[in-house]
Amino acid sequence: MNPEKDFAPLTPNIVRALNDKLYEKRKVAALEIEKLVREFVAQNNTVQIKHVIQTLSQEFALSQHPHSRKGGLIGLAACSIALGKDSGLYLKELIEPVLTCFNDADSRLRYYACEALYNIVKVARGAVLPHFNVLFDGLSKLAADPDPNVKSGSELLDRLLKDIVTESNKFDLVSFIPLLRERIYSNNQYARQFIISWILVLESVPDINLLDYLPEILDGLFQILGDNGKEIRKMCEVVLGEFLKEIKKNPSSVKFAEMANILVIHCQTTDDLIQLTAMCWMREFIQLAGRVMLPYSSGILTAVLPCLAYDDRKKSIKEVANVCNQSLMKLVTPEDDEPDELRPGQRQAEPTPDDALPKQEGTASGGPDGSCDSSFSSGISVFTAASTERAPVTLHLDGIVQVLNCHLSDTAIGMMTRIAVLKWLYHLYIKTPRKMFRHTDSLFPILLQTLSDESDEVILKDLEVLAEIASSPAGQTDDPGPLDGPDLQASHSELQVPTPGRAGLLNTSGTKGLECSPSTPTMNSYFYKFMINLLKRFSSERKLLEVRGPFIIRQLCLLLNAENIFHSMADILLREEDLKFASTMVHALNTILLTSTELFQLRNQLKDLKTLESQNLFCCLYRSWCHNPVTTVSLCFLTQNYRHAYDLIQKFGDLEVTVDFLAEVDKLVQLIECPIFTYLRLQLLDVKNNPYLIKALYGLLMLLPQSSAFQLLSHRLQCVPNPELLQTEDSLKAAPKSQRADSPSIDYAELLQHFEKVQNKHLEVRHQRSGRGDHLDRRVVL
Repeated sequence: MNPEKDFAPLTPNIVRALNDKLYEKRKVAALEIEKLVREFVAQNNTVQIKHVIQTLSQEFALSQHPHSRKGGLIGLAACSIALGKDSGLYLKELIEPVLTCFNDADSRLRYYACEALYNIVKVARGAVLPHFNVLFDGLSKLAADPDPNVKSGSELLDRLLKDIVTESNKFDLVSFIPLLRERIYSNNQYARQFIISWILVLESVPDINLLDYLPEILDGLFQILGDNGKEIRKMCEVVLGEFLKEIKKNPSSVKFAEMANILVIHCQTTDDLIQLTAMCWMREFIQLAGRVMLPYSSGILTAVLPCLAYDDRKKSIKEVANVCNQSLMKLVTPEDDEPDELRPGQRQAEPTPDDALPKQEGTASGGPDGSCDSSFSSGISVFTAASTERAPVTLHLDGIVQVLNCHLSDTAIGMMTRIAVLKWLYHLYIKTPRKMFRHTDSLFPILLQTLSDESDEVILKDLEVLAEIASSPAGQTDDPGPLDGPDLQASHSELQVPTPGRAGLLNTSGTKGLECSPSTPTMNSYFYKFMINLLKRFSSERKLLEVRGPFIIRQLCLLLNAENIFHSMADILLREEDLKFASTMVHALNTILLTSTELFQLRNQLKDLKTLESQNLFCCLYRSWCHNPVTTVSLCFLTQNYRHAYDLIQKFGDLEVTVDFLAEVDKLVQLIECPIFTYLRLQLLDVKNNPYLIKALYGLLMLLPQSSAFQLLSHRLQCVPNPELLQTEDSLKAAPKSQRADSPSIDYAELLQHFEKVQNKHLEVRHQRSGRGDHLDRRVVL
């Protein structure tokens, strides 16, 4: 510092003492400055006051010499003390040089800066509030200072400033929030603690409504909740808990939509505390805000669904996620569906959906690349904010369906998540069928794929969705679209659609479908598409047919109309080009028909063939059952067409008798001994009226080699009584009864010709395979 320079009104002695390295001498100089400024205040000499402050600031506090800077700091503090209540007029000039010293490399100088600012603030009190942001900014840096003395000094200043803010009603929260939002993302442990302490203070002030600005800082709070320090995490938990209490008290003033995206991000974090806290907030948001959260459904589901598969180690998160899922599902109502006049094939003109999938710098969860990446970086907004919370909410399903489809396609996803996805799809088809049928073509393949799931419960839910698609009146269209797979020769128009007069069959009337009982729903134009694709899947995945086929078909018979299931499958198999698969499928369907309790009513319908409908069904089944000779005979036994069964067995002599063929005859003999054919065995007592039944059974006996099945059937036939012994006086007088007359509406001769034609096709195919060398000739010479 230049000793020749004029520092008036500061005397040379004051200047010399301010530059001294000893604190005591600088303190004496400060007292002299205080006395000098008091005189100027008494004289109302503002020019000289400003000159003193400017000199202390420019020539001392901002000097290159460390002792001069220390002298300038204590001198500025002395000026503030001397000014008293008038210090507010000069605060900018007093504070700025002190704050500059907060960044000094010398820790002692930073401590003196804290001390000086403490004295300035203590005098000015509420007058410092217009300068709060710069004070807060400086303090936030000192909160992380490595020197303990500096930290201690900053804490004293911090407490003083908090007292002033708490006492005042003039705090400018609007201008402070941007600074808070910026500082809240600090990674320093002490800086985070400083931020949290200030949020707690501001939240406790009645005149400050921090809840209005919660969307600005919520993401930062969740970041701090993941801090390694237990104390900071606990403080942050308290802050978030206080905010949530206030939200519950005043839900009408909460900006739910602006915070939904933040919660979605943190519901997917790997930190258990953050995830649980965010999920609890999400639960409250859905329950408090209701339909305001609907536009964010796709993001919420992206976050919530994976949590449903958590094990007991994350039981709490799983339970809260389940509540979120159920609460969100309840928000979808029939009012969210399209108007009645809008057909499923028509797309409704709609604005850009608010429920667009979460996006993160080009990579989205279920986004354009079709991936289901659930990772998010902090601070990235994943939704388009809702226009207004009070505006009517329109449910857009595109994003929701994409998320559900994505999770269902993920083979690594847990069973409970897959079940939840299927429950959502079923719920949407029930509540918003018209909107959902626009997505059916994209959902159909994965729903069929899910039939291969390892879990029975998943398959059951999957079948419920497929059954709803097949039976919903909203799915009735004039053109159901192209059938899947180029190898399917039969188009939808070629399939034999049952007549509308029959109960529970295809009906184009949407209203009638609502009147049908759940066991016999109205089928729509997707029904045959479902049946065709199901059979196609059984054909391409034989293990599925073997392991799950009976289970799937039985459940479909419960969910839909069993007669429709069998009628449509028989219709489709009639046109099947893969004869081996057709034979295998017919055998499986026949076994289900004869043994499943779910088919009791259908068996009774076929047993007597009393109605035209049952006769038509028999003819339809018969034509496809011809792919397998033994199943054709068993169908005749079931329908009590014993004469035709005998005629069929007579034709067996012309067939190629293989080991597989004899195995099926063996199984039929076992079936005859089961409860399902009790009526048939009792009819053996009436020998005169059932001669063709006995002949048919003897025909089977003659086909069998000397095996256990041969012995079983032989013993049964030995029990057939002598008709002469059964004659009574009344029976001799009565006119002889004949076997039940064949129905005049059934052309049995034509059916027999059809049987021969089908068997000839099978024989040709076997010979072709044998010629190619890829078929083992398993014929048995009797």
